[in-house]
Amino acid sequence: MTMLTPEQYREKMERRKEVQTQRVAQASKQKGLIIVNTGNGKGKTTASLGIVLRSLGHGYRVAIVQFIKGAWEPAEKTAFQHWTIATDGKPPQLEFYAMGEGFTWETQDRERDIEKAQEAWKKSLEFIRNPDFKLVLLDEINVALKLGYLDVQEVLAGLEEKPADAHIILTGRGAPTALIEQADLVTEMTLVKHPFREQGIKAQPGIEF
Repeated sequence: MTMLTPEQYREKMERRKEVQTQRVAQASKQKGLIIVNTGNGKGKTTASLGIVLRSLGHGYRVAIVQFIKGAWEPAEKTAFQHWTIATDGKPPQLEFYAMGEGFTWETQDRERDIEKAQEAWKKSLEFIRNPDFKLVLLDEINVALKLGYLDVQEVLAGLEEKPADAHIILTGRGAPTALIEQADLVTEMTLVKHPFREQGIKAQPGIEF
């Protein structure tokens, strides 16, 4: 690798700055985004909760609906508890619903799983259609779609009902192609190495839940 002189490095960074400045100037549009976090790697929900925290910091109202999860109280719900309390006559800044009953191999009742997913989608639509909410996180909905608990076209039609400036995040592995095509931002988490598979290390508080 050829080392640049301080002058060469400075010139290179100046050229890069010019390119970046031009790109930023051209990106003048603003719209609510459909964001998909999918893939077999860990971190889909975690990344989404970072956006939730950022939105709360801006004072926006946010809703989280968790599909599949719900058989336990997620630690993130406790961490966000401060924002779920109404204050000074104002509604809570965050609405949080964990509406699943656990993983399919635990519930072992497909009809019940479908029923719970449909209930979660119905609740999600309330927030998607509500212009008071700037961000709606549909956690693990991709799994419900992959398993056939929800109809893809029905979900896509529901996303079309969101206000123009609202953002929707959909997480979970196995996001359907139709959803990926409609989304504005798609990130695929790639599994490279996992302690459970490689070393038999169980899920740990603060990391997995």
